[in-house]
Amino acid sequence: MTAMQVGGITPLTTIDYPGELAAVVFCQGCPWRCRYCHNGHLLPRGLYSPIDWQEEVIGLLQRRRGLLDAVVFSGGEPTVQRGLPAAVAEVRALGFKVGLHTAGCYPERLDELLPAIDWVGLDIKALPEDYPALTGVSGSGERAFDSLRYLVESGVAHEVRVTVHDALLPADKLQRLLGLLREAGAAKIMLQHCRTDNVLDSALGVSAQPWAGAARCPADQ
Repeated sequence: MTAMQVGGITPLTTIDYPGELAAVVFCQGCPWRCRYCHNGHLLPRGLYSPIDWQEEVIGLLQRRRGLLDAVVFSGGEPTVQRGLPAAVAEVRALGFKVGLHTAGCYPERLDELLPAIDWVGLDIKALPEDYPALTGVSGSGERAFDSLRYLVESGVAHEVRVTVHDALLPADKLQRLLGLLREAGAAKIMLQHCRTDNVLDSALGVSAQPWAGAARCPADQ
């Protein structure tokens, strides 16, 4: 039986997998503590899953066959779950495409999983040397950029998401980061405004918008 700790489900979304109608499975647990994280309830892991994988997740997906195109594993950090490969296989067997939202915490696990994934949204948070100040974990920047390398080399469809807060990623560092991402071969780079409501670090003030317009935009706009 697939062993997954699931903290939440979104039965229908049009924004979490580009161009597809999808359900989102929010995996419980994450090894990082990013200052602007607004899913704090998904960070700790426990002995039991808040949501039953077979009854609630697979049951929902069986009822939604023919209505949904894809299932996205999000978090938390999905790759923290040892049961993720089996869960992905089970979802694919139901006929769904599989998307993955990840921060690249476990590059080797991501690399092994990529052949079974149709699309990835990879969060790149900062320049490699600035990661520990944001995540609280030494070496996290190297892990994230190793994951980016594996993702680009795999050829799997993807976008790289960069969350912008002017105190954490000022304009000069943002431009350097975008240069690194382009050099690495990132297929699509999306900028998103940092939400400062309900974040882990309550000392973070509201970020000045670094660009006009929507909450998310391509990096070349």
